[in-house]
Amino acid sequence: MIAIIDYGMGNLRSVEKAFEKLGFEVTVSGDPIAIRRAEGVVLPGVGAFADCMANLQAAGLEGAVRDTIARKKPFLGICLGLQLLFKESEEDGIHQGLGIFDGTVRRLPADKKIPHMGWNQVQYVNKAPIFKGVPRESNFYFVHSYYVDPVDTGIISTTTDYGLEFTSSIWSGNVYAVQFHPEKSGDVGLKVLENFGGLCT
Repeated sequence: MIAIIDYGMGNLRSVEKAFEKLGFEVTVSGDPIAIRRAEGVVLPGVGAFADCMANLQAAGLEGAVRDTIARKKPFLGICLGLQLLFKESEEDGIHQGLGIFDGTVRRLPADKKIPHMGWNQVQYVNKAPIFKGVPRESNFYFVHSYYVDPVDTGIISTTTDYGLEFTSSIWSGNVYAVQFHPEKSGDVGLKVLENFGGLCT
């Protein structure tokens, strides 16, 4: 069973439908016990960083995320679910994240159209298992105004160019996270979710 964390923020149904289309057993849940029991966990997210962190904590889900990662279960962060893994965000002031990785969430360059919305290419730096069978320079669908700036560049799996070269996905052990929306990215996005699902079973 793959659990999609429901903390009141995120495009949950489209992620759920994508996994169901691929034939995986999936549940959307805000229950920390159900999250801990799952074979793999997905943290999606849309909205403001501080609000999402507050919702996670209020629902008692922060501990479930930490436990999932510590127990080496496959974990996938999507969009804001990537950003929340880092130490802090500069969105509307300085706000603390989960701190799984050291680094800061920063605003995209002011001279570019914000948010960065639409299709853009990813370049492999250290190809993660979730990209197995995904061609080089594939295009994925993005919607975001902030990006992660990791201290440890060794966790960067792909980068994308949008006025600057930013980290568009990371990989560290059992943790995978992407800035783009695989559930909105057609066949290549479904391939990423299929690969992740395969790691969970």
